[in-house]
Amino acid sequence: MPLVNIFLREGTTPAFRRDVSLSVHRAMVDVLGIPEGDRFHHLHEFRPENIQTEPVAFGIPRGDRTLVVQMFFNSRPPEVKEALFAAVRDRLRDTAGVPEEDLFLCVVETAGENWWAAGRVVDPATGYDVRMDRTGASG
Repeated sequence: MPLVNIFLREGTTPAFRRDVSLSVHRAMVDVLGIPEGDRFHHLHEFRPENIQTEPVAFGIPRGDRTLVVQMFFNSRPPEVKEALFAAVRDRLRDTAGVPEEDLFLCVVETAGENWWAAGRVVDPATGYDVRMDRTGASG
């Protein structure tokens, strides 16, 4: 049951926010093997003065449409997270028009015992939700 926080500048359209959320979710379904119906996203809009970023960071000019995606889930191997970052980047670019220069992605890994939600069924042998597609996903 991943939880996702999406932080963006105030003034985006409902269609843009929907496209962002669905792009992130589709990438998580495809790469992590989470169930289709396992989307728990919180979108947080900030006034421009409440997002402070440098115009150039890591030698790359940044735009004024900063978008931060913070994903909470159980531990995954580095190559799975790398594939997830690439899938989120590509989907956000292709579906919502988010340039990668304005995108920041963060994974916060937590132990399986730190999660609870009504209806979730955890396999005691693995510690993961029984609905998970376990091909390449580790939690």
